[in-house]
Amino acid sequence: MRNETSRLGDIILNHQAELLEGWVSTLVARTGRREAIAESELRQLASRFLGLVANAVNSGGTDSIDGSAWQEARQLLSEISATRVRQGYSSIETATFVFSLKEPLNVYLQAELGAEPTVLVREVTTTNALFDMLGLYTVEAYQKIREQVIMRQQQELLELSTPVVQLWKDVLALPLIGTLDSARTQVVMESLLQKIVDTGASIAIIDITGVPTVDTLVAQHLLKTVAAARLMGADCIISGIRPQIAQTIVHLGVNLEDVITKATLADAFQVALKRTGATIVQKEQ
Repeated sequence: MRNETSRLGDIILNHQAELLEGWVSTLVARTGRREAIAESELRQLASRFLGLVANAVNSGGTDSIDGSAWQEARQLLSEISATRVRQGYSSIETATFVFSLKEPLNVYLQAELGAEPTVLVREVTTTNALFDMLGLYTVEAYQKIREQVIMRQQQELLELSTPVVQLWKDVLALPLIGTLDSARTQVVMESLLQKIVDTGASIAIIDITGVPTVDTLVAQHLLKTVAAARLMGADCIISGIRPQIAQTIVHLGVNLEDVITKATLADAFQVALKRTGATIVQKEQ
Protein backbone atom coordinates (compact mmCIF):
# COMPACT_ATOMS: atom_id res chain seq x y z
CA MET A 1 0.00 0.00 0.00
CA ARG A 2 1.29 3.47 -0.87
CA ASN A 3 2.14 5.75 2.04
CA GLU A 4 0.67 9.08 0.87
CA THR A 5 2.28 11.13 3.65
CA SER A 6 5.87 10.01 2.97
CA ARG A 7 8.21 12.75 1.81
CA LEU A 8 11.27 10.53 1.54
CA GLY A 9 11.08 10.14 -2.24
CA ASP A 10 10.91 13.87 -2.87
CA ILE A 11 13.72 14.58 -0.42
CA ILE A 12 15.96 12.06 -2.19
CA LEU A 13 15.20 13.61 -5.59
CA ASN A 14 15.73 17.16 -4.32
CA HIS A 15 19.11 16.35 -2.78
CA GLN A 16 20.24 13.44 -4.97
CA ALA A 17 23.60 14.95 -5.97
CA GLU A 18 24.58 15.87 -2.41
CA LEU A 19 23.36 12.55 -1.05
CA LEU A 20 25.35 10.69 -3.69
CA GLU A 21 28.60 12.46 -2.83
CA GLY A 22 28.28 11.89 0.90
CA TRP A 23 27.14 8.30 0.49
CA VAL A 24 29.91 7.29 -1.91
CA SER A 25 32.54 8.87 0.33
CA THR A 26 31.18 6.90 3.29
CA LEU A 27 31.16 3.65 1.29
CA VAL A 28 34.74 4.08 0.11
CA ALA A 29 35.93 4.92 3.63
CA ARG A 30 34.13 1.95 5.20
CA THR A 31 35.05 -0.72 2.68
CA GLY A 32 38.61 0.39 2.02
CA ARG A 33 38.73 -1.99 -0.96
CA ARG A 34 39.33 0.20 -3.98
CA GLU A 35 41.07 -2.71 -5.69
CA ALA A 36 37.88 -4.80 -5.63
CA ILE A 37 35.47 -2.25 -7.04
CA ALA A 38 36.32 1.07 -8.73
CA GLU A 39 34.94 4.24 -7.19
CA SER A 40 33.38 5.19 -10.53
CA GLU A 41 31.51 1.89 -10.64
CA LEU A 42 30.42 2.34 -7.04
CA ARG A 43 29.16 5.83 -7.84
CA GLN A 44 27.18 4.52 -10.80
CA LEU A 45 25.52 1.81 -8.71
CA ALA A 46 24.73 4.26 -5.91
CA SER A 47 23.20 6.76 -8.35
CA ARG A 48 21.00 4.06 -9.89
CA PHE A 49 19.90 2.86 -6.47
CA LEU A 50 18.99 6.35 -5.25
CA GLY A 51 16.82 6.97 -8.29
CA LEU A 52 15.11 3.58 -8.00
CA VAL A 53 14.41 4.06 -4.29
CA ALA A 54 12.94 7.52 -4.82
CA ASN A 55 10.65 6.30 -7.58
CA ALA A 56 9.63 3.22 -5.61
CA VAL A 57 8.81 5.26 -2.50
CA ASN A 58 6.70 7.71 -4.50
CA SER A 59 4.81 4.98 -6.34
CA GLY A 60 4.75 2.12 -3.84
CA GLY A 61 5.23 3.63 -0.41
CA THR A 62 7.55 2.53 2.39
CA ASP A 63 5.46 -0.15 4.11
CA SER A 64 6.88 -3.07 2.08
CA ILE A 65 9.47 -3.78 -0.60
CA ASP A 66 7.64 -6.83 -1.95
CA GLY A 67 5.45 -4.99 -4.47
CA SER A 68 6.05 -4.42 -8.16
CA ALA A 69 7.11 -0.82 -7.46
CA TRP A 70 10.25 -2.17 -5.75
CA GLN A 71 11.07 -4.81 -8.35
CA GLU A 72 13.86 -2.87 -10.07
CA ALA A 73 15.43 -1.92 -6.74
CA ARG A 74 15.36 -5.55 -5.60
CA GLN A 75 16.87 -6.66 -8.91
CA LEU A 76 19.72 -4.18 -8.56
CA LEU A 77 20.45 -5.35 -5.01
CA SER A 78 20.51 -8.97 -6.23
CA GLU A 79 22.98 -8.03 -8.97
CA ILE A 80 25.17 -6.20 -6.46
CA SER A 81 25.08 -9.21 -4.12
CA ALA A 82 26.09 -11.57 -6.93
CA THR A 83 29.00 -9.32 -7.89
CA ARG A 84 30.17 -8.99 -4.30
CA VAL A 85 30.11 -12.78 -3.81
CA ARG A 86 32.44 -13.20 -6.79
CA GLN A 87 34.70 -10.40 -5.55
CA GLY A 88 35.07 -11.98 -2.11
CA TYR A 89 33.10 -9.47 -0.03
CA SER A 90 31.38 -10.64 3.14
CA SER A 91 27.63 -10.37 3.65
CA ILE A 92 28.17 -7.53 6.13
CA GLU A 93 30.29 -5.58 3.65
CA THR A 94 27.62 -6.14 1.01
CA ALA A 95 24.79 -4.97 3.27
CA THR A 96 26.81 -1.86 4.16
CA PHE A 97 25.95 -0.58 0.67
CA VAL A 98 22.37 -0.13 1.91
CA PHE A 99 22.78 0.54 5.61
CA SER A 100 25.31 3.34 5.13
CA LEU A 101 22.68 5.42 3.35
CA LYS A 102 20.64 5.81 6.55
CA GLU A 103 22.89 8.43 8.13
CA PRO A 104 23.03 10.94 5.25
CA LEU A 105 19.29 10.50 4.65
CA ASN A 106 18.51 11.28 8.28
CA VAL A 107 20.60 14.45 8.00
CA TYR A 108 18.47 15.72 5.09
CA LEU A 109 15.26 14.60 6.75
CA GLN A 110 16.27 16.68 9.78
CA ALA A 111 17.09 19.67 7.59
CA GLU A 112 13.82 19.48 5.65
CA LEU A 113 11.43 18.51 8.44
CA GLY A 114 13.06 19.99 11.55
CA ALA A 115 10.22 22.49 11.90
CA GLU A 116 7.68 19.63 11.97
CA PRO A 117 8.78 17.35 14.82
CA THR A 118 5.90 14.91 14.51
CA VAL A 119 6.42 14.47 10.78
CA LEU A 120 10.20 14.21 11.28
CA VAL A 121 9.87 11.39 13.81
CA ARG A 122 7.49 9.51 11.54
CA GLU A 123 9.72 9.90 8.48
CA VAL A 124 12.90 8.93 10.32
CA THR A 125 11.18 5.86 11.78
CA THR A 126 9.73 4.69 8.46
CA THR A 127 12.99 5.44 6.61
CA ASN A 128 15.08 3.40 9.04
CA ALA A 129 12.57 0.53 8.85
CA LEU A 130 12.60 0.71 5.04
CA PHE A 131 16.38 0.52 4.79
CA ASP A 132 16.46 -2.29 7.35
CA MET A 133 14.20 -4.26 4.99
CA LEU A 134 16.40 -3.42 2.00
CA GLY A 135 19.55 -4.37 3.91
CA LEU A 136 18.10 -7.69 5.04
CA TYR A 137 16.98 -8.40 1.47
CA THR A 138 20.57 -7.79 0.36
CA VAL A 139 21.93 -10.21 2.96
CA GLU A 140 19.36 -12.86 1.97
CA ALA A 141 20.22 -12.46 -1.72
CA TYR A 142 23.94 -12.68 -0.90
CA GLN A 143 23.47 -15.89 1.11
CA LYS A 144 21.39 -17.57 -1.62
CA ILE A 145 23.95 -16.74 -4.29
CA ARG A 146 26.85 -17.82 -2.08
CA GLU A 147 25.13 -21.15 -1.38
CA GLN A 148 24.70 -21.69 -5.13
CA VAL A 149 28.39 -20.96 -5.70
CA ILE A 150 29.42 -23.34 -2.90
CA MET A 151 27.19 -26.12 -4.22
CA ARG A 152 28.61 -25.67 -7.73
CA GLN A 153 32.17 -25.76 -6.39
CA GLN A 154 31.42 -28.88 -4.35
CA GLN A 155 30.03 -30.57 -7.45
CA GLU A 156 33.14 -29.62 -9.42
CA LEU A 157 35.39 -30.96 -6.64
CA LEU A 158 33.46 -34.21 -6.59
CA GLU A 159 33.92 -34.59 -10.32
CA LEU A 160 37.62 -33.78 -10.07
CA SER A 161 38.09 -36.24 -7.20
CA THR A 162 36.67 -39.16 -9.22
CA PRO A 163 38.77 -39.31 -12.40
CA VAL A 164 38.23 -42.29 -14.69
CA VAL A 165 41.40 -43.12 -16.65
CA GLN A 166 41.96 -45.58 -19.46
CA LEU A 167 44.85 -47.89 -18.53
CA TRP A 168 44.71 -50.05 -21.63
CA LYS A 169 42.43 -50.78 -24.50
CA ASP A 170 39.13 -51.96 -22.96
CA VAL A 171 40.48 -51.37 -19.41
CA LEU A 172 39.45 -48.43 -17.22
CA ALA A 173 40.60 -47.49 -13.72
CA LEU A 174 38.72 -45.47 -11.13
CA PRO A 175 40.94 -44.59 -8.15
CA LEU A 176 38.89 -43.51 -5.13
CA ILE A 177 40.34 -41.32 -2.40
CA GLY A 178 38.45 -40.27 0.72
CA THR A 179 35.02 -41.10 2.05
CA LEU A 180 32.49 -42.66 -0.30
CA ASP A 181 29.03 -41.30 0.54
CA SER A 182 25.75 -41.32 -1.38
CA ALA A 183 26.38 -38.07 -3.24
CA ARG A 184 29.86 -39.07 -4.29
CA THR A 185 28.69 -42.54 -5.29
CA GLN A 186 26.26 -40.95 -7.72
CA VAL A 187 29.08 -38.92 -9.28
CA VAL A 188 31.31 -42.02 -9.39
CA MET A 189 28.66 -44.04 -11.19
CA GLU A 190 27.88 -41.28 -13.67
CA SER A 191 31.57 -40.74 -14.47
CA LEU A 192 32.31 -44.44 -14.81
CA LEU A 193 29.26 -45.23 -16.94
CA GLN A 194 29.91 -42.29 -19.25
CA LYS A 195 33.53 -43.38 -19.71
CA ILE A 196 32.36 -46.94 -20.48
CA VAL A 197 30.05 -45.53 -23.16
CA ASP A 198 32.79 -43.30 -24.58
CA THR A 199 35.49 -46.00 -24.74
CA GLY A 200 33.53 -49.24 -25.04
CA ALA A 201 35.66 -50.69 -22.22
CA SER A 202 34.84 -54.18 -20.94
CA ILE A 203 36.81 -54.06 -17.67
CA ALA A 204 36.70 -51.38 -14.96
CA ILE A 205 39.07 -51.43 -12.00
CA ILE A 206 37.75 -49.65 -8.90
CA ASP A 207 40.71 -48.97 -6.63
CA ILE A 208 39.86 -48.24 -2.99
CA THR A 209 43.42 -47.96 -1.69
CA GLY A 210 42.71 -44.33 -0.73
CA VAL A 211 39.39 -45.06 1.01
CA PRO A 212 40.16 -44.89 4.76
CA THR A 213 37.40 -47.18 6.01
CA VAL A 214 34.87 -49.53 4.51
CA ASP A 215 31.60 -49.99 6.37
CA THR A 216 28.29 -51.48 5.29
CA LEU A 217 27.23 -48.27 3.56
CA VAL A 218 30.48 -47.95 1.60
CA ALA A 219 30.27 -51.62 0.58
CA GLN A 220 26.72 -51.09 -0.64
CA HIS A 221 27.83 -48.10 -2.68
CA LEU A 222 30.59 -50.20 -4.27
CA LEU A 223 28.15 -52.98 -5.12
CA LYS A 224 25.76 -50.48 -6.71
CA THR A 225 28.58 -49.13 -8.86
CA VAL A 226 29.57 -52.67 -9.90
CA ALA A 227 25.97 -53.53 -10.76
CA ALA A 228 25.54 -50.35 -12.82
CA ALA A 229 28.75 -51.06 -14.76
CA ARG A 230 27.60 -54.61 -15.49
CA LEU A 231 24.36 -53.28 -16.92
CA MET A 232 26.52 -51.30 -19.33
CA GLY A 233 28.43 -54.45 -20.34
CA ALA A 234 31.58 -53.99 -18.25
CA ASP A 235 32.89 -56.23 -15.46
CA CYS A 236 34.45 -54.64 -12.39
CA ILE A 237 37.51 -55.56 -10.36
CA ILE A 238 37.91 -54.02 -6.90
CA SER A 239 41.53 -53.45 -5.88
CA GLY A 240 43.13 -52.02 -2.77
CA ILE A 241 41.68 -54.63 -0.41
CA ARG A 242 44.00 -54.26 2.58
CA PRO A 243 44.00 -56.84 5.41
CA GLN A 244 42.01 -54.53 7.71
CA ILE A 245 39.41 -53.90 5.03
CA ALA A 246 39.16 -57.61 4.23
CA GLN A 247 38.49 -58.36 7.91
CA THR A 248 35.92 -55.59 8.11
CA ILE A 249 34.07 -56.83 5.02
CA VAL A 250 33.98 -60.39 6.41
CA HIS A 251 32.84 -59.11 9.80
CA LEU A 252 30.03 -57.08 8.21
CA GLY A 253 28.89 -60.06 6.19
CA VAL A 254 29.07 -58.20 2.90
CA ASN A 255 28.83 -60.59 -0.04
CA LEU A 256 31.52 -59.84 -2.65
CA GLU A 257 31.65 -63.36 -4.05
CA ASP A 258 30.53 -62.23 -7.50
CA VAL A 259 33.19 -59.51 -7.64
CA ILE A 260 36.88 -60.07 -8.36
CA THR A 261 38.96 -58.42 -5.62
CA LYS A 262 42.71 -57.85 -5.51
CA ALA A 263 45.14 -56.43 -2.99
CA THR A 264 46.77 -53.95 -5.34
CA LEU A 265 45.99 -52.05 -8.51
CA ALA A 266 48.89 -53.85 -10.25
CA ASP A 267 47.34 -57.24 -9.47
CA ALA A 268 43.98 -56.07 -10.73
CA PHE A 269 45.58 -54.73 -13.92
CA GLN A 270 47.19 -58.12 -14.61
CA VAL A 271 43.82 -59.83 -14.26
CA ALA A 272 42.21 -57.28 -16.54
CA LEU A 273 44.87 -57.84 -19.22
CA LYS A 274 44.35 -61.60 -19.11
CA ARG A 275 40.60 -61.22 -19.43
CA THR A 276 41.00 -58.99 -22.45
CA GLY A 277 43.48 -61.38 -24.04
CA ALA A 278 46.43 -59.00 -23.77
CA THR A 279 49.85 -59.90 -22.40
CA ILE A 280 52.88 -57.92 -21.31
CA VAL A 281 56.27 -59.36 -22.18
CA GLN A 282 59.42 -58.05 -20.56
CA LYS A 283 61.99 -57.26 -23.16
CA GLU A 284 65.29 -59.07 -22.63
CA GLN A 285 68.41 -57.03 -22.17
